[in-house]
Amino acid sequence: MKVFLDTNVLVSAMATRGLCADVLREILTSHQLVVSAPLFNELKRVLREKLQIPGELIDDAIEILQQDAHFATPSTLSDVKIRDKDDLMILSSALDGNADLLVTGDKELLNLGKIQDMEIVSPRGFWERTRAQPSRLPDKGQKQALRIRLPH
Repeated sequence: MKVFLDTNVLVSAMATRGLCADVLREILTSHQLVVSAPLFNELKRVLREKLQIPGELIDDAIEILQQDAHFATPSTLSDVKIRDKDDLMILSSALDGNADLLVTGDKELLNLGKIQDMEIVSPRGFWERTRAQPSRLPDKGQKQALRIRLPH
């Protein structure tokens, strides 16, 4: 399954243990991660400005995410009406990458439910779905653990 993770899911996966970290690990080992330059730009900004993660750790995390990922190039989405225009780039990236799922914690995006053939689900919705059906890709083996330790 091709899966695009919204920035909020990636930040949670990198900064804490829990469901989002499990979702990311599942995607990296058993599915195809879809990424884009706008996603990485937003991820870098949030990790640097809001969580004050050192640039070297951010670069390492991005490098891990890029391994085996499918890169998408966003285009213009004019027919989707949402308040946060940055989310249009995320939606466009996911659609351009032919993602089957967009996993997000953003309520406005979750309320859309589906755009074209792509479903929009919460991390819990993704987790429950993967537990109910086998993945379409063989296990790609264990990748490096993706965990950023926050300074105390």
